[in-house]
Amino acid sequence: MPISSPNKDYLIVIIGIVALYAPTIYDLANSLWMTDEQSYGSLVFLIELWLLYRAKDALLQLTPKPVIAWGGFVFGLGLIIYVLGRLPNIPLFEVGSLILIMMGCTLIMIGSAGLRVLWFPLFFIIFMVPIPGSIIDAMTQPMKIAVSYVTENILYNLGFPIARTGVILHIGSYQLLVADVCAGMHTLISLEGLGLLYLNLVQHDSKLRNLFMAILIIPISFTANVTRVIVLTLVTFYYGADVGQGFVHGFAGIVLFSVALLLTISADSLIQKYVDRRANRISHA
Repeated sequence: MPISSPNKDYLIVIIGIVALYAPTIYDLANSLWMTDEQSYGSLVFLIELWLLYRAKDALLQLTPKPVIAWGGFVFGLGLIIYVLGRLPNIPLFEVGSLILIMMGCTLIMIGSAGLRVLWFPLFFIIFMVPIPGSIIDAMTQPMKIAVSYVTENILYNLGFPIARTGVILHIGSYQLLVADVCAGMHTLISLEGLGLLYLNLVQHDSKLRNLFMAILIIPISFTANVTRVIVLTLVTFYYGADVGQGFVHGFAGIVLFSVALLLTISADSLIQKYVDRRANRISHA
């Protein structure tokens, strides 16, 4: 069965974008995404592909109303930023340009209606953009200190022999450094992305509720970080540093995301119960 002309055009655009960014993804997969701090990048990329595939049917149902002028401008701007990032190897520009490139192609091929369908997949690319280390370092230190402080106080009040010096926890005969991978901005960013993905999948009608949940994800992420550090601290205390910094350290990452997801779902369920009770009161008034 021959492919219709519009579908052929879409396929050509997809092949073009893949050819343009395949080297970028390859470089990230063999560099930044292999580090503990930014290992979530590969997961974000896979989710991004799924989000785009999920939007495919909705896009194909739209009647194309191209916005050539604005689309060409946005595409051209994205291409310039891509070149500025690709040649000197600046991942921030290189990956960030993908948002503009896709926006421009969508405007040229479909129009503004296409952007309304693709707004979340385009927005989600932000979580794949590598943030410069200088910015991360400036924002990470206060968070590490806060996580260390809360962890120390919780375990101390539970009777454990623990003390803290900055971001170093002393428990028993062991010392643990609360590193960026355990309580840094990268972790917060990945958890925020997970929470917003959940909200997009749930699709609540209330914008206020979505905004409240999006804000609530920040303390949820902090709580999940504290839980991870507590788990690693207790494992080290009972089983030694080799166990705590070995397989369990990686497994604690699963604990982190599990706790964050559980807290997000629980908070959303509590809000739903409140909404239902309020609706019942109004209906019986």
